[in-house]
Amino acid sequence: MKQIRNFCIIAHVDHGKSTLADRLIQACDAVTQREFRDQMLDAMDIERERGITIKSNSITLSYHAPDGQDYLLNLIDTPGHVDFSHEVRRSLMACDGALIVVDASQGVEAQTVANLYLAMETNLELLAVINKIDLPAADVDRVREEIDEDLGLDPFDAVPVSAKTGEGIEDVLSGIVEHLPPPEGDPDAPLKGLVFDAHFDPYRGVILQCRIMEGTLKTRDTIHFMHADRGYTVEEIGYNQLKLTPKQQLSAGEVGYIVAGVKSVRDIEIGDTITLADRPAETPIPGYQEAKQVVFSSIYPMNSDEYKDLTKALDKLAINDAALTYEKDSSAALGFGFRCGFLGLLHLDVVQERLRREFDIGLVISAPSVRYTVALKDETTIDVDNPSYWPDPATIDSVAEPFIKASILTPEDYVGPVMELCREHRSEGQTMNYLSAGRVELVSEMPLGEVLFDFYGKLKTVTRGYGSFDYVPVDYRPSDVVKVDILVNKEPVDTLSYLVHRDKARARALHYCDQLAEAIPRHQFKIPIQGAIGGTIIARSTIQPYRKDVTAKLYGGDVTRKNKLLKKQKKGKAKMKQFGQVNIPQKAFVSVLRADRD
Repeated sequence: MKQIRNFCIIAHVDHGKSTLADRLIQACDAVTQREFRDQMLDAMDIERERGITIKSNSITLSYHAPDGQDYLLNLIDTPGHVDFSHEVRRSLMACDGALIVVDASQGVEAQTVANLYLAMETNLELLAVINKIDLPAADVDRVREEIDEDLGLDPFDAVPVSAKTGEGIEDVLSGIVEHLPPPEGDPDAPLKGLVFDAHFDPYRGVILQCRIMEGTLKTRDTIHFMHADRGYTVEEIGYNQLKLTPKQQLSAGEVGYIVAGVKSVRDIEIGDTITLADRPAETPIPGYQEAKQVVFSSIYPMNSDEYKDLTKALDKLAINDAALTYEKDSSAALGFGFRCGFLGLLHLDVVQERLRREFDIGLVISAPSVRYTVALKDETTIDVDNPSYWPDPATIDSVAEPFIKASILTPEDYVGPVMELCREHRSEGQTMNYLSAGRVELVSEMPLGEVLFDFYGKLKTVTRGYGSFDYVPVDYRPSDVVKVDILVNKEPVDTLSYLVHRDKARARALHYCDQLAEAIPRHQFKIPIQGAIGGTIIARSTIQPYRKDVTAKLYGGDVTRKNKLLKKQKKGKAKMKQFGQVNIPQKAFVSVLRADRD
């Protein structure tokens, strides 16, 4: 066990985690030059194109140290985006140490600090790595100062590297061996293994990624999942070395894969503890948490004939993505679809992009919403994330919405605009911490629903890209939330209804009305488009009708003939308005909801 190091790479998004992992893989000769490609541990096309890690991945590397010893390095590459922080938490539980990567030009950012706290919760040993020292804007001395001030780590232990050019990679490997501790555990104790990840293989079922904490696991052993309360027989175990390498057994301190005939990721729970059925452990590994969905949205197929295809596609996606939840939903305007729960807007974006690419399905996605807690006058409480299920306002006693604690790191020059932006998004109680020279941390509590739509984009705009943002859920607080209905020709369109704070209701209703007025074609009669809270109209746009010139055929004569024709036309218009149907094209929904998300 002294020759094993279990560690992960944590950092803010786009600080070079995957590139550093690539260089470590190459330095340990785990891949030939011919087989190598950038972002080796990122399996999805979307991850490569966007340069982000969505799903954590692990690999076992063999390292021959300068002191002549051979070490087994178990590396876990983690996502950097705040939406996937539960993946980072699970990965940290499987490790004994972590490399915390800081960009030499941008310095310590919000997600870096958040990941540091996660690592401290699990008592990990940390080694700071200063990446991108080859950039012209790199300032290693300033970043060392920030590592000392913001992270509280020894700045002189920090290893300067360029993951792009490969400079300093040997120092990182030496640092891993010297600074990060070996695992602890008794190979003869009852088995305790942490399932920190899983993915689905169409031929072999679910392949579990597992860290053995105590005991020894062998093939043909019968394992028991302590939270899910299920039992399986182990078919194969081994190491992840880009290809799966079978072994006879996995002992305490080792990280590897398990094939046990699990049919779906939903059958088990990621973060669960496995033990032997005939010699079980007394208690599971502490720290288990379920992934919590915070954003909810309805997904409909663009063409109603594709509903069955969408059902199959979501089933296949859910096999791999345990954090995605969905249930059947229907809309009068768009037909049958699904109400889905996501970890955040990026997660929503990734899921809909995968549905479009991998399954070639055109989608209409409703406006994202959060989950509100509604206390009714009959003293019952319900959770509502879908405007369709919003109770009658007369029966509502109070509404509570989820609040988050947001941490924003920004250069000193942009503190004013950032504070103003937070106030616009109904923040409560702003506090400032001056970190290193010229850098400020702004901590503020604000509603999660306010952050969903345009907050992140606006923050990047007001701070010229230098601001970074991280949040943790806090609690539910009373709020004046209302349901806004969008009426087209005085008929409510259920798909466009949304839940919002009363102060923001009119602005969004005007936006919806204007977008629909542009997207819906003109008819022979006037079409009012209105936003309403209950029976009160708060916004309106009007689509003017086509008007046929019924007097064109007249060539003189008495004016009464002209008036008679106009009167007849007016009567026909009124009748048409009464019985006419407004056909809302699919592109109208797409334009409104897409503009709303942007």
